[in-house]
Amino acid sequence: MLTPERHRLILQMLKEKNIVKIQELVDITETSESTIRRDLTQLEQGKFLKRVHGGAARLQGKLQEPSMSEKSAKNLQPKRQIAQYAASLVEEGDCIYLDAGSTVLEMIPFLPKEIVVVTNGLMHVNPLLDKEIETYLIGGYAKSKTKAIIGRGALASLENYRFDKCFLGVNGIHPQFGYTTPDQEEAMIKKLALSLSREVFVLSDESKFSEIAFAKIADLHEATIITDELDSETKENFSSKTTIKVVTT
Repeated sequence: MLTPERHRLILQMLKEKNIVKIQELVDITETSESTIRRDLTQLEQGKFLKRVHGGAARLQGKLQEPSMSEKSAKNLQPKRQIAQYAASLVEEGDCIYLDAGSTVLEMIPFLPKEIVVVTNGLMHVNPLLDKEIETYLIGGYAKSKTKAIIGRGALASLENYRFDKCFLGVNGIHPQFGYTTPDQEEAMIKKLALSLSREVFVLSDESKFSEIAFAKIADLHEATIITDELDSETKENFSSKTTIKVVTT
């Protein structure tokens, strides 16, 4: 089977299944594993797919944006691992910013009490208050899908604060295109919070790596990534661009 035919077949399988294993592609194309790995590398470089452990996955749409309830229900155990480690970086007396992300939300049970939190996450407020953490919610437009405060008012409100540490969620992490998210207004809030912080951390499970969403937040080197699991090839591609902390059990 010629290379263009294999590439068409791989992309067709991804349309049907979203994720395909290397062994499936070896079997259906009747070629070697090394050939399939080269095919996947070429297609990833062409931004047609992304490599995952043991195979390949279909890229998300640039504007595809899961709701907060959808995000909260996915990859819960890895998110909690990442969140617990991220919370361990917060010290008593810190002023921190918590972005309206589902993994960031999971930090709250592990945070120390003697801190100040500023957030644009509507779902974060009750857990923070229940823990008796001093909490400031920025003003602005309340976006129903992601339960985030965004818009001109949010930007103006956020300008009043400065942070020791900032914790962000993103939809895409790419070595060339950096951190991205589908909504440009949410991207602006994240970018501003990042610029106002002494230290910045992006919390993400491995599904966000090599994804590219519509609106850029920042370049990779502007934040430390906290994740749960990365294959050696992905880690090598990204670790030259920024610091990555892989949390293991």
